[in-house]
Amino acid sequence: MARARAQTPREGRCGFLTNYLTSAKFLLYLGHSLSTWGDRMWHFAVSVFLVELYGNSLLLTAVYGLVVAGSVLVLGAIIGDWVDKNARLKVAQTSLIVQNVSVILCGVILMMVFLHKNELLTMYHGWVLTSCYILIITIGNIANLASTATVITIQRDWIVVVAGEDRRRLADMNATIRRIDQLTNILAPIAVGQIMTFGSPVIGCGFISGWNLVSMCVEYFLLWKVYQKTPALAVKAVLKVEEAELKQLNLHKDTEPKPLEGTHLMGEKDPNIHELEREQQSTCISQIAEPFRTFRDGWVSYYNQPVFLAGMGLSFLYMTVLGFDCITTGYAYTQGLSGSILSVLMGASAITGIMGTVAFTWLRQKCGLVRTGMISGWVQLSCLILCVISVFMPGSPLDLSVSPFKDFHTRFIQEEPMSTTTKIPEIIFPTETLMSNGSNPANTVHEMSTRSVPLISISLLFAGVIAARIGLWSFDLTVTQLLQENVIESERGIINGVQNSMNYLLDLLHFIMVILASNPEAFGLLVLISVSFVAMGHIMYFRFAQKTLGNQLFVCGSDEKEVTDENQTNTSVV
Repeated sequence: MARARAQTPREGRCGFLTNYLTSAKFLLYLGHSLSTWGDRMWHFAVSVFLVELYGNSLLLTAVYGLVVAGSVLVLGAIIGDWVDKNARLKVAQTSLIVQNVSVILCGVILMMVFLHKNELLTMYHGWVLTSCYILIITIGNIANLASTATVITIQRDWIVVVAGEDRRRLADMNATIRRIDQLTNILAPIAVGQIMTFGSPVIGCGFISGWNLVSMCVEYFLLWKVYQKTPALAVKAVLKVEEAELKQLNLHKDTEPKPLEGTHLMGEKDPNIHELEREQQSTCISQIAEPFRTFRDGWVSYYNQPVFLAGMGLSFLYMTVLGFDCITTGYAYTQGLSGSILSVLMGASAITGIMGTVAFTWLRQKCGLVRTGMISGWVQLSCLILCVISVFMPGSPLDLSVSPFKDFHTRFIQEEPMSTTTKIPEIIFPTETLMSNGSNPANTVHEMSTRSVPLISISLLFAGVIAARIGLWSFDLTVTQLLQENVIESERGIINGVQNSMNYLLDLLHFIMVILASNPEAFGLLVLISVSFVAMGHIMYFRFAQKTLGNQLFVCGSDEKEVTDENQTNTSVV
């Protein structure tokens, strides 16, 4: 008996661990980890592959980025509507298969191009190779659209159903998903980068294709297990509505009086045939106009949502150069930072991002969801003050006497009038910067390595960017959960599709802004504009919080109290 009693706690712990590892929540995490890892490897590798294929030019990468962003911008609402109108398991499995098969096909085509590029270049005056480039970009775009559908259905719908009515559990699951994103953002590119460095691009393509093939099978199985363990996933509100409407339509047809036979003159067309022809014509026209109606209805519905201002506030945060993308990285190179230092800074940004997810869960419990967004906004803006100060510190290349559009005018109008499509934000690298100012290209690297640039400005800039990610990711999680909780089930897909389109729209605008003012002397202005857009985004959110909480805006209460207030507000609005 004593031995049995001694084993009971161990058995209890083993039973708890077994239950957790087989729970729908853990299986969802595991599937998301595999999916995100494959996505990050592909997004990192495809840009490198396209640059290497096109002779170290950024043209294909720029075209690919614009096609991807433009497609999501235009088709986001339509993708979301498709997610809403179909069964959950069908949507998840279809988007999973389309995404992974597209990446596998792209990997195979890239391998063939790398192996036989010289032969393809001589066939039909290079048109075969150009066709391969177009095919890669097209299939890669399809993969990204399928990935968007996967994100909408899993992260905006499935996770809500798995969490049930427990808002705290939903917040914890959202935070865990973001932590997985942060880790894979750093580790996946490192892994595939090592394979490409010590192997070859062909080996990298083969590895990514093989990974997606295996991952697709495992993820398909995990989705099925999550679906089995969560019976609520089989029930979808929009399908219930459609079934009810169909029953009413059939009942109406059954009760309609039928025309008497033999009452029509010989040679005269039956009126039923006329009606059938008109119905067929109207059906064809409606099918053609359906995507346009879906696009319009999606944006109108998004505007009418009670969380519209919160979603817009999140979108405005995409109009910024204050992130670890190619723009800020290129600017850092012009200021003398090495690649190793930048990699350390990226790691630090991932750590602060994870800290933001932890802060979100703690703040939501103490102050409630809406107030968490306000506090996160204040934290982000307070940290970004360091970026504003860096613009005016020693070492900043800001020069108001130099026109922000000087570099754009020199390259696009005077020197290369026919190559406007080849310029993307990655044009602020050292070599191009000094060449545009009239320096000798052969001495560029030497000049960059020997000149002394004070590091006060760039240090403050990155300190602000890294610290601000605590508030950024906490705010992102806040708006994500607000959309999950306040958008009705039958519109989750289309509303989140429009939200993705808004994010891509502001992201595109920020790239256009950099293209127009690409010289380092104008980067300080870009920083000020970015901070202004972030401030406008948080002002929109503040207005949303004010309308939601009213007089209780600055009174930190329990989460349960705020749930009651929010539910009353949402019920009255919806």
